[in-house]
Amino acid sequence: MGEIRRPIAVMGVSGAGKTTVGVRLAAALGVEYAEGDDFHPAANVAKMSAGTPLDDADRAPWLDAIADWLVARRGRGGVVTCSALKRRYRDRLRAAAPDLFLVYLDVPRAELERRLTVRTGHFMKVQLLESQLAALEPPTPDEPGITVDGTAGVDAVVEQVRAALASQPE
Repeated sequence: MGEIRRPIAVMGVSGAGKTTVGVRLAAALGVEYAEGDDFHPAANVAKMSAGTPLDDADRAPWLDAIADWLVARRGRGGVVTCSALKRRYRDRLRAAAPDLFLVYLDVPRAELERRLTVRTGHFMKVQLLESQLAALEPPTPDEPGITVDGTAGVDAVVEQVRAALASQPE
């Protein structure tokens, strides 16, 4: 497989496995990785830590920071995690990086609840899952990318993504 130079966003609700898949995918592709949570302003982290869902105004500076990261990697590729729950959020990212490839980790609600319940050291708590699921607009066929079973093993997911990328025009 040739070198992947397009940006990739690993997306889904909290608990879907974005970080785990994103880190492994970036390593497999030999590109830089960025944790989407690191782009949140402190006010957003405080809000989510308090159990309050973010609104579109809260997400705007976060999405802009991720978009800036994508622009800075133009022609070099990279993997970033980002919930990208709504189509308009993904459109905002694609405005900065038109060749953005989405990897949507689809995970059943019960498994998401289980993962969030046992996860420690993260500001996103299980009580915010409902708001994320309510906001989620899964990618549509006109959005370049792949939907994968987020309950599959990480290696299997990475291989599915690599195969999908290999079959796509750059």
